[in-house]
Amino acid sequence: MDHKAGFVNIIGNPNVGKSTLMNMLVGEKLSIITSKAQTTRHRIQGIVSGENFQIIYSDTPGILNPHYKLQEKMLRFIDIALEDADILLYITDVKEKYDKNKQYLDRINRADVPIILVINKIDLEQEQEVERLVQLWREVLPKAWIVPASALKGNNLTALYEKILELLPESPPYYPHDALTNKSERFFVSEIIREKIFMQYKKEVPYSTEVLIEEFKDQENLLSIRATIYVLRRSQKAIIIGAGGEAIKKIGMQAREELEQLYEKKVFLDLYVKVHKEWRDKEGFLKSSGYNI
Repeated sequence: MDHKAGFVNIIGNPNVGKSTLMNMLVGEKLSIITSKAQTTRHRIQGIVSGENFQIIYSDTPGILNPHYKLQEKMLRFIDIALEDADILLYITDVKEKYDKNKQYLDRINRADVPIILVINKIDLEQEQEVERLVQLWREVLPKAWIVPASALKGNNLTALYEKILELLPESPPYYPHDALTNKSERFFVSEIIREKIFMQYKKEVPYSTEVLIEEFKDQENLLSIRATIYVLRRSQKAIIIGAGGEAIKKIGMQAREELEQLYEKKVFLDLYVKVHKEWRDKEGFLKSSGYNI
């Protein structure tokens, strides 16, 4: 067989740069990125195909200790990614403690697939410290290939990509060669809106919100979208809307500008806010939001 294909699953703790890395490796913005932990809630695939290879990257939520059903499902995405990987891409960074969530490191050490450890954000540290971290991680994950890199700056990503290609198993492609992701357009619209909420609000508000796309009409010169932002409490609804509706107008404007760049056409975006006191623990609601595990 002269074709390689496989699932390269990206796993790590929150805020180490998993989503930035996947977007850089795929060459498209598929995962939303903010400075807040647990921005990524789903498992998102990005597909890169060449003449004789296909790499299916999977971005996953950061490893966490779940406190409600939504977080249990986020953790399940990570567990499944550990189980079905052809290559495991474990991401840490130059500031993270090496023994954080040690139980997952133990599982990765026992994995029967190639492991690549990326020490991310090397642009934030001196070369001597990076070399010290490489030696430390060689002891923690002795089976792993170690690649110091900066996803944000693009440092050493070519070496990482070449290593992935080398380790990729022989297989026919899993998707058509023009496929980019396994997610729908509606999903990415909801993620763009949710990203703007994460960027605009602090503390508990972003973690209390979910976005559902109620209507998606793609016409020749206009994309018409109606979306509902769900929150847990009435006080959060008031915060999302803001005085005179100014806050939700800002969210809508920022999301609309990005969507118009993405679709290269005018976008009409209609946003509503509703209170659903227990949405994070309701199985039916979570399934309708794409947490089908």
